Amino acid sequence: MLKEKVEKALNAQIEKEIYSSHLYLSMASWAESKGFEGVSKWLYAQSDEERVHYLKFIGYVNERGGTTEITAIKKPDAKFKNVLSLFEAVLKHEEFISESINEIQAVCISEKDFSTQNWLQWFVTEQIEEEKSVRNIIDKLKMIGNDGNTLYLFDKDIMSMRTANATPVK
Repeated sequence: MLKEKVEKALNAQIEKEIYSSHLYLSMASWAESKGFEGVSKWLYAQSDEERVHYLKFIGYVNERGGTTEITAIKKPDAKFKNVLSLFEAVLKHEEFISESINEIQAVCISEKDFSTQNWLQWFVTEQIEEEKSVRNIIDKLKMIGNDGNTLYLFDKDIMSMRTANATPVK
């Protein structure tokens, strides 16, 4: 059985993971509308991965006898200056999610919920990989600048830079 504070923190994370999926969906749509097919595919895949994440959280809360709360999600940003600024927003969001996972870990420690703390370790590792992947993309975008030819090649190759570490739910 989940302790109340842990259940509350996990439900807050479910909301953040659902928002993450919607944010990346919005970003993918923006990229697609600007002709960045590769970037949009990368972001659609990220959106799908975030869906897997929130389903993992929902499943865990339910398996542990808790009550899952699905709340309204705020509207994500839909406009970006360019591809670099979009990925800088991705990194900022991933860092926010990493901090949130760390905060849940702290709640688990204070509540002596070592099972949930252990279960969350997969997400800690996932966030390290996500941040590294996005930082690599940002580094490449800064190297190539706004040159149309190199952005075209970047767009064609971005899926090869994607960390494919999503695992199916259950």
